[in-house]
Amino acid sequence: MDFQLNCPIPISEYPVITMAHGSGGRLSHQLIDKMFVPTFSSEQLSAGHDGAVFSAGSGNLAFTTDSFVVKPIFFPGGNIGDLAVNGTVNDLACCGARPEYLSVGMILEEGLPMDELWKIVLTMKQAADMAGVQIVTGDTKVVDRGSGDKIFINTTGIGRVKQGVSIDPSSCKPGDIVILSGYIGDHGVAIMSAREGIEFETGIESDSAPLNGLVEEILEASNNISVLRDPTRGGVATTLNEISRSSGAGIVLDETSIPVRQEVQGACEVLGLDAMYIANEGKLLVIVKEEDSEKVLEAMKNHPLGTHSAIIGKLTEDHPSIVRMTTSIGSSRIIDMLTGEQLPRIC
Repeated sequence: MDFQLNCPIPISEYPVITMAHGSGGRLSHQLIDKMFVPTFSSEQLSAGHDGAVFSAGSGNLAFTTDSFVVKPIFFPGGNIGDLAVNGTVNDLACCGARPEYLSVGMILEEGLPMDELWKIVLTMKQAADMAGVQIVTGDTKVVDRGSGDKIFINTTGIGRVKQGVSIDPSSCKPGDIVILSGYIGDHGVAIMSAREGIEFETGIESDSAPLNGLVEEILEASNNISVLRDPTRGGVATTLNEISRSSGAGIVLDETSIPVRQEVQGACEVLGLDAMYIANEGKLLVIVKEEDSEKVLEAMKNHPLGTHSAIIGKLTEDHPSIVRMTTSIGSSRIIDMLTGEQLPRIC
């Protein structure tokens, strides 16, 4: 194994890690695609999915892991605890799986108030109960004061994939429809308001929520679902770029159909942000065959977490692997992958 340690580091214009490498955008993908995927080479990892899906007995299992370093740890609409549970539940759901079991790893900084930890633990229990999953194993480590930031949490999950379900972004085809489950940008703006002490006229709360119930309704409505993705880091724009590049198809969006709260849009204008690139923690992107799009949309609208669902775009043969948006004034612009870091430590 020693020879591997002498291999040259994959080419990068950055000699050190920057905050933008954790944005979920272009630099994150370069790190993953150039270093991690080729080094840890496996079929599941190369698929670039929210989790690994593999055969186990008579069916398939989905397996995923995620780490949460959000700052601040308490924010409008939630805290790092329910964020950690919901985030992993949602990654499993986006693999077409019914989440069943979670592990929890906590890295605690010396000096963390015990009452804050207790609130986080109780919130995690409530979130797990709401999602119908069990926390069955875990780990706890403590680091010196100043060596962490209060608390970091890792959650790993496993779930059973529904029989006959195969979620695969590479299977998207021109003509497929893009559906979004509701308002975007709520989570990121809620974090920023808490972090910077900014108060808006109407309180904006995180949209953190378990999406497995909504996904079950979608899969009941149609067998023609090729993609389920929760647009977290990098937002809707970056997630759609990932899908476009995996499938090789272009995507055209209609700006007027993308649901954004007026309060969030106003906050973005004040803060100089673009809601398309802001992380969400309780929203879902669905790509479905056109013939099933209306019944999937109806099923989503009938679920509490999909009330404001909307068809926002379509896959096309034009401009392969590129996402374009038709703006409210009728012009067209490219929606590229996030290149920097709009909001660090967002999840």
